[in-house]
Amino acid sequence: MNRFRQQFDSFLPTYRRELGAYFATPMAYVFLGVFLLSLGMFTWEAARFFDTGTADLSPFFVWHPWIYMIFLPALAMRLWADEASAGTDELLLSLPLGMPGLVLGKLFAAWSVAAAGLIFTLPMWVTVNYLGAPDNAAIALTYFVSLLMAGSYLSIGAAISALTGSQVTAFVISVVIAFVFTAAGWPLVLSGVKSLFGAGMAELVAHFSFLSHFEAAQRGVLEFRSVLFFLGVITLWTILNGLWASRQRLG
Repeated sequence: MNRFRQQFDSFLPTYRRELGAYFATPMAYVFLGVFLLSLGMFTWEAARFFDTGTADLSPFFVWHPWIYMIFLPALAMRLWADEASAGTDELLLSLPLGMPGLVLGKLFAAWSVAAAGLIFTLPMWVTVNYLGAPDNAAIALTYFVSLLMAGSYLSIGAAISALTGSQVTAFVISVVIAFVFTAAGWPLVLSGVKSLFGAGMAELVAHFSFLSHFEAAQRGVLEFRSVLFFLGVITLWTILNGLWASRQRLG
């Protein structure tokens, strides 16, 4: 038990350090500002919210996967690569700190910033309640699944940051991987896969898409397989993160 606790003793110090680093620089503020501006622009203008004639947040949620695909790798790219560029990676990894605590502390710090972005969108929820009578349970569910999806994108970005040691490289590779996971559920892609390989393959590809699993929540349906899918993605990439970061310690 003591050995298990030692592996996670570094979680809180790492979390506080990383969260403080986000807000000690303009990064968190720029991320939140641009993130909210983009969501607002796509919701109110591109999706023509007021032309739908319905008081719900469907035009708002439909853009989440695509915006996360770009913004969250940018948020995660510094988590490990920043240590390498500052020359603090060797010192950090040489300390007797549990790797699970380090990995989770960094991930949850970035996840907290993303959660703050979602919290700042709550006035939109208030707005649709003022305009009509939306299904608030469905909206709350979609927010929850959106937060899980955000964690999935961030776990990919954090792992790639540990693998490459370069912020720019980590961002580019993370966006490419995120695009694959997102676009795999795009109707245009599924139609192409179906015509080339059959309906069975198209259905298999859709099962690995963030888009497909998030659409269930948008319909107000809680599918436990979707929750398990996102938790599984976070777990897989967090394990890879730990392995790739540990490689530097062993090296």
